[in-house]
Amino acid sequence: MFFRRLALPFLLLLLLAPVAARADEFVAGTEDVPLMPELQPVAGSALTFDKPQGRIVEAQARGKVTRAAVVAFYVQTLPQLGWKPAGGNAWRRESETLRLDFHGPDGDLTVGFTLSPR
Repeated sequence: MFFRRLALPFLLLLLLAPVAARADEFVAGTEDVPLMPELQPVAGSALTFDKPQGRIVEAQARGKVTRAAVVAFYVQTLPQLGWKPAGGNAWRRESETLRLDFHGPDGDLTVGFTLSPR
């Protein structure tokens, strides 16, 4: 009986651990732009500049995803964080603009993230 009581919480912890670990992953150089779980940061691609007008961040991530899947993820996720669509693959929040650029074919896609002052 003792082991049965421990088994369920332990099993739940094992199942939820990967989700919790991914919950705090953000685009390199940011702490408020989530990284789509299927994307991996491209090492050495992040550049961050702080200016009096605001921050500038450029980063890239790559994955075996389609452009449509990436767009769908950010269309669903970014508004929950206060970002509003700004046309094309751009969003605005307060004094910042986030743009997504796509390079390569679906299935071997690189996504460029550019965060800049308006």
